[in-house]
Amino acid sequence: MTDFPGDGRRLRVLAAMSGGVDSAVAAARAAEAGHDVTGVHLALSANPQSFRTGARGCCTLEDSRDARRAADVIGIPFYVWDLADRFREEVVDDFVAEYSAGRTPNPCLRCNEKIKFAALLDKALALGFDAVCTGHYATVVTSDDGTRELHRASDEAKDQSYVLGVLDERQLAHAMFPLGDTLTTKDEIRAEAERRGLAVAKKPDSHDICFIADGDTQGFLASRLGGPAEGDILDEDGTKLGTHSGAYGFTVGQRKGLRLGNPAADGKPRYVLDISPVNNTVTVGPLDALDVTSLTAIKPRWCGTPPSGPGTYTAQLRAHGADGPVTAELVGDELRVRFDAGPVRGIAPGQAVVLYDGTRVVGSATIATTERREAAVSQG
Repeated sequence: MTDFPGDGRRLRVLAAMSGGVDSAVAAARAAEAGHDVTGVHLALSANPQSFRTGARGCCTLEDSRDARRAADVIGIPFYVWDLADRFREEVVDDFVAEYSAGRTPNPCLRCNEKIKFAALLDKALALGFDAVCTGHYATVVTSDDGTRELHRASDEAKDQSYVLGVLDERQLAHAMFPLGDTLTTKDEIRAEAERRGLAVAKKPDSHDICFIADGDTQGFLASRLGGPAEGDILDEDGTKLGTHSGAYGFTVGQRKGLRLGNPAADGKPRYVLDISPVNNTVTVGPLDALDVTSLTAIKPRWCGTPPSGPGTYTAQLRAHGADGPVTAELVGDELRVRFDAGPVRGIAPGQAVVLYDGTRVVGSATIATTERREAAVSQG
């Protein structure tokens, strides 16, 4: 069981149950550890029947029923809390606004920050709960002075600490991740669910963006940003190569879907280098033009005391990406990060950079600008 202060005392735990296998097993483990557990399913859609198609999405009536059945088997009370308005304002509207501004957001980080460990946690604490439990694969360790640290999961292949890097010290003080400190494969988690009699044992994992059930991000954005808005696709010299139907449909590093009629002079593929919503243009170029040597990130959130002065860390830039050595320094409200092992490709403004000290999560910030190796072109 994930470490939690209290010397084994029985805690009142609110288990967020999505209707999937991970959150169900996490709730079962918390109850088995002797805690007073209550299950809650978050209704995040005003039209909950539309948010799952096969293995896509979550938060449907089907998921709510699956969560309720799991809670019945575990033997814990269960409730459904309607956070649809808050989710729309904090996650969906933010997602649309970020794409409209030419940035590439991560809605899972936003949901963890604003919904699961803000709206949900605040309500839980007001009702007298000690902790919120989720099925994330990460660990929380209590240090000798009583402070709490967020670490990678014991099994780094399933580690989800990247999307939890937005949690601050207060939120970590009330977080519980029962799956994070055991070396178990997903098949073993499913086998455990089956042993416990949980019907979600064979349910497929949700993936992609939960509120875009069909996976068509461009179509979703077009429906909210006024439909097609034709603009130019340019090369690095400003030469027009083609047109697009909305700059919001692209992300830095994208190769597919450019639909350019003429190949590049060198015959090599082109990639999206920059997105300018001001003049509705998309700039493309060769792969090596994506090489980034450093970045500046804003809105830092620290999982404990903010670092002082320049320091050496590892940085992760994608939810399932590898980490690499960096030198990072907090200058005012900006985090400046230099890649020490050479350039990194495909970094888009709006994404998160998460710093680690060994397995410990130091904090997270939102990428605002990048410096490229060649012409030191700034994006943003």
